[in-house]
Amino acid sequence: MKIIKKLLKYIAIFVLSLVTYLIVVTLLSYIPVNDDLVKSRKEIPIYILTNGVHTDIVLPIKNEHYDWTSQLKFDHTKSKDTTYQYVALGWGDKGFYLETPTWADLKASTAVKAASGLSSSAMHVTFYKNLKESKSCRKIQISLENYKKMIAFINESFQTKSGEFLKIETDAVYGKNDVFYEASGSYSLFYTCNSWANQALKSSNQKAALWTISDSGIFRHYK
Repeated sequence: MKIIKKLLKYIAIFVLSLVTYLIVVTLLSYIPVNDDLVKSRKEIPIYILTNGVHTDIVLPIKNEHYDWTSQLKFDHTKSKDTTYQYVALGWGDKGFYLETPTWADLKASTAVKAASGLSSSAMHVTFYKNLKESKSCRKIQISLENYKKMIAFINESFQTKSGEFLKIETDAVYGKNDVFYEASGSYSLFYTCNSWANQALKSSNQKAALWTISDSGIFRHYK
C-alpha cells in the first residue's frame, strides 16, 4: 500500500510539473520583445520558415555583405547544385536530426537525452532556389547592422576546426539539398530548436517572444 501511495505521489508531482511547465512556456511565448526596435532601415530580406514543428532562419546564400558558400558548400549536398539562392539554418538535437526521420522512429533514449540536455547538437542546413511567402514562411526586412548581428549569432552556433565548419558524414539527410554540421550547445526542455531561432531574432533586434520552445511562439509575432 505504501508503495502504491508513493507511486501515485510521484505521478502527481510529475503531472503537476508538466502542466506548470506547459503553462509557463505558453505564457512567455506571448510576451513580445523588440517591438520598439524593429523600425530601423529595411535593407536585406530574410525569412523565417517552419515545417509545423521546427523553425529555420533563411538568409541569402551570398550578397555583397556576406558569402556563406566558403563554409556551407554546395558540394556537401547530394545534388551539388550551385544555383541555390537561399540557405535555411536550423539548430537542434543531433539524435533527433539523425536518428528520427519520422515520429515513428523516435526512441525513448533519444527523447530522454534531448529533454535532459545530455546529447550533442547539430546544425541542419538546407539550400533553396526560391521561397514563397505563406503562413509557414514569413519575409522580414532588416537593416545591415542587424543582419551582421544575426550572422555573428549563427556563426557562433557552429563548431569549427581551423576555421572550418565540421560536416557530419551521414546518409540521414532529408533530401538532395541539405547537409548537417556539428553545432555548439545542448538541446533541452528549456532550449529547443525554436528557442534557438527565437534567440537569433532577438540577437538581431527583430520581433520575437520573450521565450519560446515552439514555432508558434515565434510566428504569432509575425501575423
